[in-house]
Amino acid sequence: MSEILRRQIEKITPLTDQEFEYILSHFTLKKFKKHQILIQEGDTVQNDYFVISGLLKASYLNKEGKEHIMQFAMEDWWITDYQAYFNQTEATFTIDALESTEVTLSLYNREKLCADMHKIEHFFRKKSNNGYIALQRRILSLLNNNAKERYEQFISQYPTLLQRLPKTLIASYLGVSRETLSRLSV
Repeated sequence: MSEILRRQIEKITPLTDQEFEYILSHFTLKKFKKHQILIQEGDTVQNDYFVISGLLKASYLNKEGKEHIMQFAMEDWWITDYQAYFNQTEATFTIDALESTEVTLSLYNREKLCADMHKIEHFFRKKSNNGYIALQRRILSLLNNNAKERYEQFISQYPTLLQRLPKTLIASYLGVSRETLSRLSV
């Protein structure tokens, strides 16, 4: 875990060995099996998940029972229900493991690290900014692009996910039917 996490942080800010050891002491390694739920809609959310290995899915189930996939998270990515995490309200999303996964950082420890170390506060601010930008791009893509353009954008941005995800999940993420995705991927 430590090498992956250190590389992730040092993409944004350099660390001494002592600083990194302090940061690492605030993380707890948690392992989840394939199909295990990390966050269930309605839960209180205590953790932000840094994916060391594996693949996660954040989804929302609408009133009609249709699943809408909001995000995937693979190695070196962060994921949680951020509204519930930061506001300490009930989760809107369900996050589950699509592959066996290793992850975690509690809100308390995140806030403590940010208060103690400007470098880490800077790191999380940059990561949050990048997340906002990615979310804005995703919303604009859903609003402005047709299904083929969304599919091409997905395979361009996340080529490794094509081999790791069933087509039904990719179709849900893109907002198309499984049949439409089959036509697009030919």
